[in-house]
Amino acid sequence: MPQHTFRVNGESVTVDVEDDVRLLWVLRDVLKITGPKYGCGINVCKACTSHVNGKAFNPCSVPVSDLGPEDEVTTIEGLPDTVDADLHPMQEAWLERDVAQCGYCQPGQIMAAVALVKKVRAEGRSITDADLDGIRNICRCGTYTRIREAIRDGAARM
Repeated sequence: MPQHTFRVNGESVTVDVEDDVRLLWVLRDVLKITGPKYGCGINVCKACTSHVNGKAFNPCSVPVSDLGPEDEVTTIEGLPDTVDADLHPMQEAWLERDVAQCGYCQPGQIMAAVALVKKVRAEGRSITDADLDGIRNICRCGTYTRIREAIRDGAARM
């Protein structure tokens, strides 16, 4: 079986899986990293949102063969390490705003929010309602108002 080497949450990993196995299954089933959730498997619901090289992506739509040794995957489990803290500021905002109900979509929501804040900051501006409207992560519980509040709060802390 082919071997694939890449970085996950700051550590180099090598997995023995077929080239076409989606990264979500490598993370969850092979590496036992369960923060990215399976929702749809077709890059629609965004429950699996993680970061690759600092940008939001959905591992359900990426074959493991697309990653190389220089690629860094960050999941919700590794997010606090990016700021050398117990929790990332966005996670703190999520807790303080009491965003989660069932919580299933929250790892993907938080990862999308962090990537959005970084992108907007790189452009030298603040988050707008249009930016928040562009987040397409689905929340079946409908906590979108609290999600938006938490993103603005988390952005102020980042």
